[in-house]
Amino acid sequence: MTAQKKQWGAIIVMIALFAMIAFVTNLCSPMGVIVKNQFGTTNFMAMIGNYGNFMAYLVMGFPAGMMIQRWGYKRTALIGLLVGITGILVQWLSGWGGMAVYLCGALISGACMCILNTVVNPMLNLLGGGGNKGNQLIQTGGVFNSTAAVAVYIIMGALIGDAAKAKISDATPALMIALAIFVVAFIVIFFTKIEEPQQPVEKKNGEKDPHSAFSFRHFNLGILAIGLYGGVEMGIPGFILQYLTAPIESADPNVTLGLGMDAGYAGTLGSIYFLFMLIGRFVGASVGGKVSTKSMITFVSTTAIILLLLGIYLPTSTTISVPGIDYANMTVLWGEVPVGIFCFLLVGLCASVMWGGIFNLATEGLGKYTAIASGAFMTMVCGFAIMVGIQGLVADWTHSYLISYWVPLLCAAYILYYALIGSKNVNTDIPVD
Repeated sequence: MTAQKKQWGAIIVMIALFAMIAFVTNLCSPMGVIVKNQFGTTNFMAMIGNYGNFMAYLVMGFPAGMMIQRWGYKRTALIGLLVGITGILVQWLSGWGGMAVYLCGALISGACMCILNTVVNPMLNLLGGGGNKGNQLIQTGGVFNSTAAVAVYIIMGALIGDAAKAKISDATPALMIALAIFVVAFIVIFFTKIEEPQQPVEKKNGEKDPHSAFSFRHFNLGILAIGLYGGVEMGIPGFILQYLTAPIESADPNVTLGLGMDAGYAGTLGSIYFLFMLIGRFVGASVGGKVSTKSMITFVSTTAIILLLLGIYLPTSTTISVPGIDYANMTVLWGEVPVGIFCFLLVGLCASVMWGGIFNLATEGLGKYTAIASGAFMTMVCGFAIMVGIQGLVADWTHSYLISYWVPLLCAAYILYYALIGSKNVNTDIPVD
């Protein structure tokens, strides 16, 4: 109990970092409106900040794990924060430097997010003692992560105002908030004592360790699960707006048809998905210490599959009133959407606990290999972009947004398999001390 009490400072710091990760990462989406207006880009290029952010994970995942192994969690977090401060400043300067400078800032910020994610997830798991308690701490961090994400949309909505006149200078207050958070976090972590897990020591005779994190089957299946999880978290809300606003009919046979709804209201529904994620993470944090991670992921993945099937096959003529949130004016908008779309939105409740749960299951029992495993885990964030791209291709090939939702459904099915079967550690004979 004494050792556990001493670590509350470290736990609070790690949870704060979890929130920071969401704040900076989610700046990219509303910044897309600004980028499109100021630099006159296409819709695809307007999201270049997201591409830079996620590609940085692919590049930085393994190096981040190696940094932890060499310098420990605290020093790595401090380095990550310095990288983040640089990234925010570069993005702010892009208002004068142009699109290339903005992309550089997004890449640098993405590298920071990868480093911090590599630190935060295993530290919360280890500080909680692994198992259910470790998962509970990760889910608690997820609550603050989602809260920060919602806060970004509220702040940026208020700052942008008229999208047609938006400039990067309009986002200066949000960027300065992020910068201030980084600076304060650096100071706090610098003076916070963090009792770190022992890192593996190289053998003096130069003999290489015959094993690694990749020697564990449940870890390999787990990093695949987190890559596919991107199809659930990002693919579902990502195509709702396109489906609702696409024309009902078109003379062009290559156009993917939709429901022809008003974009002003439909555009707010994506935030409802993330609000459901916030609620789900709050519930997950509340029950995480009592319910096994395996049972939790089994339940939510099964529920997600059912909701996705309902969303695909329920008739679009059956509608329900669903609120949307206009963050610019802080008002609630009501509209009628198909019940199936509401089912898609409800998947946010299920997706909310998947990240932490999969990480908990994938790294359970890895011991000294946890740091490198966490880095490898982070590289799979690139799967978010890959799975969304695959769903987009399916929509183009089939000319049906609803059929494209089989992609996240199959992703959820694999996660269910992983929870039931793939997460079992069958390599317990490998020494991890």
